Amino acid sequence: MTTSSQHPPPPQTIRKLIVDVVGARDLLPKDGQGSSSPYVVVDFDGHKKRTSTVCRDLNPKWNESLEFEVSDPMRMDNEELEIEVFNDKRMSNGNARKNHFLGRVKLYGSQFKKKGDERLIYFQLEKKSVFSWIRGELGLKIFYSDELVVEQKNEDAPPPEKEQPPAVIGEDGRVLEVPMPTEVAMEGSQLPPVVIIKEAPPVVMVQPEHNLHYYYHQQVPQPEQPPPEVRKMQTGRNGENERVRVYRRSNGDFSPRVISGKFTGETEKIYPAYGLVEPMQYLFIRIVKARGLAANQSPYVTIRTSSHLKKSKPAIQRPGDTPENREWHQVFALAHNKPETASSTLEISVSDLQSEHFLGCVYINLSDVPVRDPPDSPLAPRWYRLEGGGDCPHSAAVSGELQLSVWIGTQADDAFPESWSSDAPNVAHTRSKVYQSPKLWYLRVTGFSPYEHDEEAPTVTRRRFFWHEDLVFVAGEPLEDNLILIVEDRTMKDPALLGHVMIPVASIDQRLDERHVASKWFGLDGGGGDGPYCGRIHLRLCLEGGYHVLDEAAHVCSDFRPTAKQLWKPAVGILELGILGARGLLPMKSKGGGKGSTDAYCVAKYGKKWVRTRTIADSFDPRWNEQYTWQVYDPSTVLTIGVFDNWHMFAEVVDDQPDSRIGKVRIRVSTLESNKVYTNSYPLLVLLRTGLKKMGEIEVAVRLACPSLLPDTCAIYGQPLLPRMHYLRPLGVAQQEALRGVATEMVVAWLARSEPPLGPEVVGYMLDADSHTWSMRKSKANWFRIVAVLAWATGLAKWLNDIRRWRNPVTTVLVHLLYLVLVWYPDLVVPTGFLYVVLIGVWYYRFRPKIPAGMDTRLSQAETVDPDELDEEFDTIPSSKQPEIIRLRYDRLRTLAARVQTVLGDFATQGERVQALVSWRDPRATKLFIGVCLAITVILYVVPAKMVAVSLGFYFLRHPMFRDPMPPPSLNFFRRLPSLSDRLM
Repeated sequence: MTTSSQHPPPPQTIRKLIVDVVGARDLLPKDGQGSSSPYVVVDFDGHKKRTSTVCRDLNPKWNESLEFEVSDPMRMDNEELEIEVFNDKRMSNGNARKNHFLGRVKLYGSQFKKKGDERLIYFQLEKKSVFSWIRGELGLKIFYSDELVVEQKNEDAPPPEKEQPPAVIGEDGRVLEVPMPTEVAMEGSQLPPVVIIKEAPPVVMVQPEHNLHYYYHQQVPQPEQPPPEVRKMQTGRNGENERVRVYRRSNGDFSPRVISGKFTGETEKIYPAYGLVEPMQYLFIRIVKARGLAANQSPYVTIRTSSHLKKSKPAIQRPGDTPENREWHQVFALAHNKPETASSTLEISVSDLQSEHFLGCVYINLSDVPVRDPPDSPLAPRWYRLEGGGDCPHSAAVSGELQLSVWIGTQADDAFPESWSSDAPNVAHTRSKVYQSPKLWYLRVTGFSPYEHDEEAPTVTRRRFFWHEDLVFVAGEPLEDNLILIVEDRTMKDPALLGHVMIPVASIDQRLDERHVASKWFGLDGGGGDGPYCGRIHLRLCLEGGYHVLDEAAHVCSDFRPTAKQLWKPAVGILELGILGARGLLPMKSKGGGKGSTDAYCVAKYGKKWVRTRTIADSFDPRWNEQYTWQVYDPSTVLTIGVFDNWHMFAEVVDDQPDSRIGKVRIRVSTLESNKVYTNSYPLLVLLRTGLKKMGEIEVAVRLACPSLLPDTCAIYGQPLLPRMHYLRPLGVAQQEALRGVATEMVVAWLARSEPPLGPEVVGYMLDADSHTWSMRKSKANWFRIVAVLAWATGLAKWLNDIRRWRNPVTTVLVHLLYLVLVWYPDLVVPTGFLYVVLIGVWYYRFRPKIPAGMDTRLSQAETVDPDELDEEFDTIPSSKQPEIIRLRYDRLRTLAARVQTVLGDFATQGERVQALVSWRDPRATKLFIGVCLAITVILYVVPAKMVAVSLGFYFLRHPMFRDPMPPPSLNFFRRLPSLSDRLM
């Protein structure tokens, strides 16, 4: 077979892929009339083209050629070609509501033939999902050709004609209509078509730009009396070749979208550890040491290629070595994505740091550099003799040798994480690293009683104090701190120190369950440990290993395991994350010439494991292509991914300069299907004082590798979310929130001691440290969430009201019949209810989310937030605003609180009215209620229950002509009952 990898294009050529759509056979009828009007959509490398529509033919013939330009011929083997067949709904006389899917064919670049070797092949049409009903074959001829690029300048030559989209061909051979644009001609599109009856097809082109569609319409003569179904394109002017701009409201700018996963399958076969990301080639140079140099020199190495210039750190001399020997042990990684020409040379020169004197050079032809795959052992370095620099006047004095190794690898190479790939002054702040959160414990202190003794009579007790309180602290490993308890007498105006005790945390007992821990007596010291004996205190101390110490918000928690490792359950799967890159980042800092720049890196957090990618300097479209894995112990957890701008990579930046936020994305693990790769692009959104701002997009690939219906996985959904101790000895909500703040501070301090450190602004942003602060926007969002949850009840009440009003008599009669069946056969009530739930679940399967959801701006009320409310959300505690602004906000909060107060009072009133039915606060109302209850009791004893149920149901569903427009007597009676609101002051 002739593949693209065997015939790379020569220089100054472009490669084009030609797809000849010949025809199809035995398609499925989808227009409701026993036929279909098929057309074909071809998608390659992000570009889509379509054929014309053949009207009502199950064996259509197109014989059309669609041409695509191959952007990267060297990687054409990995490109995916997707060809889909649809039924055109416009040929179905209005019977079809969407363009029905008729089948698809997926091919890869390795299957493409070179021009001259192609042949007609009928491919079997494939299904899109399990429930698709597909049949038939599609005849295709696919080949590629390399064309020589010739630049010609001819001012008299006419401009190239714009490609005309295919038209819809009728049964009589006439052009019936211009098809919908490619972007909206997919399945389920709701854009109305533009229909023009004409022998020659008009020119209609669509160009997407910033979510706005521009239509180029070449005016053609219209028939005098167009048919009623024809819709004309309305324009503001009637000129030739005029440009009509149609604005459509952007509805998907902040929504995640699926991106092409063209590198996933092939990469996973070659690099199993990097199966979700694109392999990136790097030129690795390991500089080990030198020998034979002058003793009084401080050498450094300079690496030059056609596109890179790197300098090493000064060499060092190991103790015991001769002065002529120097060592570096430094690895450089240079981007090597573009193939070098045969004449490309790697130049490695050695110079003196003090005098800049040239000491020698090594030349290596890049075409001779070996390629190293991850399973191979490290390449052994070898000695290279230093040569002169040609025109250098000191060439004759060159001497010495340099030990180095050069190879080509990818980011999967074990030397890549510690390599020098940036020119930043602080290179350590640009490398990828993996961090671990500290192991945190709850320290419980239960105090009982201290005793104070008289110095003159140490055996006689002067005063005794009693209390019984639980104090809970957070302690982190290594347990090197001390627990200090101070006892003071606060009965006097000035508190008096009675004593203190210092207990090493490492000496405290650890417990994993609710077992009893023995209490101990501890002697109190005074005066900093050198004072006299001041009594003793009775305490019960223990380190709680059965709790999970929360360091992040509970609704976005990534781990629920207890502290004690003995209580951990086995993992249920592995979460794989491929951080591909980002697109369209905004400039975060300014550099010389008034230009902006962004030095972005990515941080991901799940469980105790934090990962940080390398920093891509000065790029608005960084490509990381790094892959990480985590063990999943509970699927009801959240993976958090954040993007930041690096400020600490510059030597002149002080430590107080925080890294800027670019945005973050959360992915709930339980929403991922098992063993499915999600390759999506998520918007990076930041809420600033000025409003919502889109900072760019991040591209990630996620996969949850676990059995879908493993018994252990299914059993997790029936287990408690938190460890057992949270239910046996629960912590209060306020107490747990306070402990979470302390745990967050400990995690911040722990990660700040790493190298490179994760700053407090990064850790706090990833852990949602400020999620508990007051925000009017969040309050509105939670209110609308409650309204959305109760929407089904509102819809059910509206449906019942329509049934009672006989809006649809047929439906009301059917409800009467169903009610009769359920009353007469009550055993069917529960099964019917569960059957309806099953049917509802099956119905909503069609609308299930196809990709994990990102941040929802509409749900967060971020698009319609008031500027003053947003400014209040970012205000500090205590407030830093002027008194007038604080007074206005306080009055607004009082108004809102008054509404909440009224609603709470109404709820209390309804409950008190229920209690007033039998409390005899209103004697007449209670007598009436008791009498009615007695009558109902007698009736239910005498009349069969089924007859009563039928009578009540038919009375409830009676026709409006038998209804009174006024409220029913029962409701009037309930509203007249007394409540306790009249007794409020």
